Amino acid sequence: MAIIATRIDGRLVHGQVANLWTTKLQATRIMVVDDKVSKSQIEKSGLRMATPAGVRLSVLDVDTAANHILNHKYDSQRVFIVAKTPAPLLALINKGVPIDSINVGNMSQTDETKHITKSINVMDKDVADFKELQSKGIKLTAQMVPGDESQDFMSLLKKGLGGEA
Repeated sequence: MAIIATRIDGRLVHGQVANLWTTKLQATRIMVVDDKVSKSQIEKSGLRMATPAGVRLSVLDVDTAANHILNHKYDSQRVFIVAKTPAPLLALINKGVPIDSINVGNMSQTDETKHITKSINVMDKDVADFKELQSKGIKLTAQMVPGDESQDFMSLLKKGLGGEA
């Protein structure tokens, strides 16, 4: 299988993803899945600059990403999928993309978010998406960098929301 890891990180490709995770995973392609970013030449250019030398980058909308994966376009590669929120990952899974675990890294704080951990903040829509992912049997973990201990994300979410999740 081409997909070696899936991560939620609001910053997409940056120091931790580009250097630490990509190196640890020995990824040959970073696939950013984001409908809005895939249409922005400026954002795509910035992501290309942050991508390590020797690693390919795809910035795709959900439909194109699902189509490419399901049509085995990347089977000979080690693909690391990155999205800003759980929504595009849930959409990929609903289209039949085989994702069995998701690492929740960084989700930035806004006026609309609830604080879960030092680096993870969620909106109500995210909480609903995480619950749906869990109901589909997707393993959800929280781990900022490879050297950190992996934690059960849904336990953190429940604690952060005061037992609501």
